[in-house]
Amino acid sequence: MIKTVLIDDEPLARSIVREYLQAYPEMEILQECNDGFEGVKAIAQHKPDLIFLDIQMPKINGFEMLELIEQPPAVIFTTAFDEYAIKAFEAHAIDYLLKPFSKDRFDKALQKWLAQRQQHDGKSKTMLMPEEVRQPEERNRIVVKEAGNIRIIPVNEIQHIEAYDDYVKIYTAKEMFLKKKTMSFYEQILDPSQFIRVHRSYIMQLSHLTRIEPLEKDTHVALLKSGVRIPLSKTGYSKLKSVLGM
Repeated sequence: MIKTVLIDDEPLARSIVREYLQAYPEMEILQECNDGFEGVKAIAQHKPDLIFLDIQMPKINGFEMLELIEQPPAVIFTTAFDEYAIKAFEAHAIDYLLKPFSKDRFDKALQKWLAQRQQHDGKSKTMLMPEEVRQPEERNRIVVKEAGNIRIIPVNEIQHIEAYDDYVKIYTAKEMFLKKKTMSFYEQILDPSQFIRVHRSYIMQLSHLTRIEPLEKDTHVALLKSGVRIPLSKTGYSKLKSVLGM
């Protein structure tokens, strides 16, 4: 049996997928979820082969949900995105169903995945989400999973971000969170008027800067309100001076 989970806050949309899947006796629906929180738990519990995932949902969107999963299953998106965004999906070889979708369109998406699954010996290829289809709220918050709980961190609470192997450390005034992302990702997605990458391993929020101190051999360090000292590369120092009008 092929295990699947439906994740969509619209009961009607889930019922349509459920109805269309009746033509595929090898597909077993293990759970239906109303939001991304339920989806994360269902995937951890059932380890499905395939999920049908809505993008625009309450609490956290579909992209944010996938970021919380270490090894996400194959995904067929169900979405109301416009044609421009759909082209971005196609360019990155991501299957999608544009609501409202017909049985024929559903069959094409599922058959495409089944063929890919067979070619890859049952292993699914994880797709990266293109920047052009990300949701606006993702620039204002970061979603992390901590001890099995999902936390939403507003970006205005972030003091700095530090590289940590394949992860980053995200620091607020009281806590530190690990996120499996790259520094380049946050350099691109965070507001450049608020956050600046001042070193290969550091991004800082400008509002937390108190002063810049010189060190030996023309090097400098940024002192934050929290007392944290962040080294500045030569390029980072130049960017910081430019932003501050120095």
